[in-house]
Amino acid sequence: MAQFRLQGSKVLAVDMTGDAVKAKNGAMVAYDGQMSFKKMTGGGDGLRGMVTRRLTGEQMTVMEVKGHGTCYFADRASEINLVRLTGEKLYVEASNLLCTDAALRTGTTFTGLRGASQGNGLFTTTVEGHGQAALTSDGPAVVLRVTKQYPLQVDPGAYIAHTGHLKQHFQSGVNFRTFLGEGSGEAFQIRFEGEGLVYVQPSERNTVGGEV
Repeated sequence: MAQFRLQGSKVLAVDMTGDAVKAKNGAMVAYDGQMSFKKMTGGGDGLRGMVTRRLTGEQMTVMEVKGHGTCYFADRASEINLVRLTGEKLYVEASNLLCTDAALRTGTTFTGLRGASQGNGLFTTTVEGHGQAALTSDGPAVVLRVTKQYPLQVDPGAYIAHTGHLKQHFQSGVNFRTFLGEGSGEAFQIRFEGEGLVYVQPSERNTVGGEV
């Protein structure tokens, strides 16, 4: 199995001995040894799960990298976070998924509306199996634990991924920016209940309806 390690906090090094990984197209920045690259745009082995946000027309193309040596990946100087899966399922925003072991299964799951006016967040990429995945974040990611006694509210623009037995609800109301008078569009939050981990970034991405 390919070995994932970080070179600093913004470059992922993957050591391969005939193994393969799936990575965001164009994320390779350097490699040594013998590598082959194959562009994939959905279909087969659940790769259609990497094409999300159907309503906005946004697509994420994926490449398969295979060979002997070390391949280095990065994405716009984003911070990189390693997640090791031991059979559980990882739910992750497609734009934050940098690279996975080829053995991990990817797919798409419907997570519900994130506000009636935005129309985004309908589909979330899933990664499942045994192996490693590399996630990107705008700034160092924080991992927050959710328990039955302590549910968690998250700003949708800061959400990256989650694992565990969590129920996800989208609720309208006051969001964090509203307190500062900087909100735009419909205000809503993601509420997580159950047992699990949620990954958030210290920055908010733009949504279809503007910053939330």
